[in-house]
Amino acid sequence: MVERDDMAFQAAMMYYLQSETMDGVARHLGGSRSTVSRLLSHAREAGLVRISLNEPSRPDALASQMKKAFKVHARVVPVREGATEINRLSQVSAVAAEMISQKVENGTIMGVAWGNTVAEIAQSLPPRELQRVLVVQLNGAANSSQTGLPYADAILSQFAFAFRGRTVHFPVPALFDYASTREAMWRERSVQRVLAIQERVDLAVFGVGSLRSPVPSQVYAGGYLNEEDRRALDAEGVVADVCTVFLRADGSYRDISLNARASGPTPAQLSRIKTRVMVASSAAKAPAILAALRARVATDVVLDVAAAQAVLALAGRNRMGIGLGSHKPVES
Repeated sequence: MVERDDMAFQAAMMYYLQSETMDGVARHLGGSRSTVSRLLSHAREAGLVRISLNEPSRPDALASQMKKAFKVHARVVPVREGATEINRLSQVSAVAAEMISQKVENGTIMGVAWGNTVAEIAQSLPPRELQRVLVVQLNGAANSSQTGLPYADAILSQFAFAFRGRTVHFPVPALFDYASTREAMWRERSVQRVLAIQERVDLAVFGVGSLRSPVPSQVYAGGYLNEEDRRALDAEGVVADVCTVFLRADGSYRDISLNARASGPTPAQLSRIKTRVMVASSAAKAPAILAALRARVATDVVLDVAAAQAVLALAGRNRMGIGLGSHKPVES
């Protein structure tokens, strides 16, 4: 393995730093092009090489429009037309993983909310040698049929492994059966310890849940809601959730009944975190993304071109009074 690492390092140095061709590297090492290709792949997987892209100083038009409209730093990912929703999610998550990695420093306390998008990000994180990184779970993962621990733990462990950090789990339900139970649990010292760490988070990473997304969000597909819950969400005009806190189209959330049973941080609590990275893909998620932006949950957003266009178009129609009913002001 040590010999392979040495060869991979030599191949990467010649190819990436000395601009040698694959054939040139192969001749020098006495191998074939396919051998060089495998060595370069190994160099990336082993962390011997980190490939990063520096955004141009002038952001693209969609990112500029997102920043002007919603006061967020936007990374808009080009995805080829006709890509599947799974492929679209994978490409957006890969870009988000690189951006998130660049924001993590020694001593960072990172808050992570589980979900399909964040799980995809976790798999794409490039490894970095950092110290004292803490990865804390932002919302509970258990439901009536399972603990949720294996799912949440897999995501947190991948984040911690990438940054040589350690994890802090939040062993409570995603949604409590009763608001009174949640209130009682919040008085437990073991839960208060995790809540205290959540309050110190420097960097939060989360997706946006949508009931009508082509790739069903975990909170809707994973058995966290029963039929009564779903009817209540429809009746209250819910279009999205962030950290399992439900939002209306205008970003309001305080008087939604299920939120009294939710374990995740509210938009007001999220707003106290310095850097908040929201990642989403698919134009079908535009109503959910727009609701989250109106709730001001994010400082940074990563999404694909189609999603950005759909969000901006929907926001424009809403400003003209098309497709909006009566809405309460966004709560702070």
